[in-house]
Amino acid sequence: MQFRRDFLTLILLSFISVKTSFAQRNWSDINRDIKNAVQVDTITKKKFTLIFINKSKDFDSKVGEKLKQVFFINYPKQVKLYNKEASRKVIFVIDPEYDGIAAAGGGVIRFNPEWFKKNPRDIDIVTHETMHLVQSYPHGAGPGWITEGIADYIRYTMGVDNKGANWSLPDYKDSHKYTDAYRITARFFVWLDKKKKKGFIRTLDQHMRSKTYSEEFWTRYLGKSIDELWKEYSANPQI
Repeated sequence: MQFRRDFLTLILLSFISVKTSFAQRNWSDINRDIKNAVQVDTITKKKFTLIFINKSKDFDSKVGEKLKQVFFINYPKQVKLYNKEASRKVIFVIDPEYDGIAAAGGGVIRFNPEWFKKNPRDIDIVTHETMHLVQSYPHGAGPGWITEGIADYIRYTMGVDNKGANWSLPDYKDSHKYTDAYRITARFFVWLDKKKKKGFIRTLDQHMRSKTYSEEFWTRYLGKSIDELWKEYSANPQI
C-alpha cells in the first residue's frame, strides 16, 4: 500500500512542471493528501486530466461526480477562450482540514466537504475556482477585485446549475462599489459587456495575465474611466 501511494504521488507531481514553485512547495502536501485519502481517481477526457483526491470518509459521492462533471464541461471552455497555455491537468482535493469553502492555486483546488453537506447543489464553485487556475495572474498583475469579479462573471455566464445553488447576481444598491469584487463586480462586468463592448472581459483578462493592466485600460477600450463607467451604470443598472 505504501509503495502504491508513493507511486501515485510521483504520477501526480509529474503532471506539474518541476520548474514551477508549485512542485517544490507542495510535494509534502500532495504526499500527505494521498496518504490520508479514502479515494483517488484519475479521469482523462480528450486532452484534459482530473485527479480527484477525497480525504473525507462521509463525502457524498454523488456531489463528487457532479464536481467532476462541471470540471469537464467548463474547464476546457475556459482554457480555449482565455488561456490556451493553462495546464490540461488539475487536482481536486476534498479536504476536511481546509476551513474555507474552496481555494485554487498551483494546479490544485481544495474544497471543504462541510460546505457541500449544507450546499450540495453549489457545484459551480468549480466554475469559479477553475477560472482562477486559467487566470494564473502573476504577482502584482492588478487589483484583486478584478480577479474575483472575472471569476464570478465566468460563473454567471458558464454556470451549470447556478439556479439550483440559489446563486445569482445581486440587484444594484447605492452602497455598492466596483471594488467590492465577486458578484457585485461581476454584475458590473455583465453590464459593461452588454452595454459597452461585448467580449471585453477577454481583453481585460489578457492584460492582467501579461501584467499590462492599468487604469487607462477602461478609457482605451471602453471610452471612459472606470469611475465614469460606474456612474453611468449606477444611473441605469439594468442587465
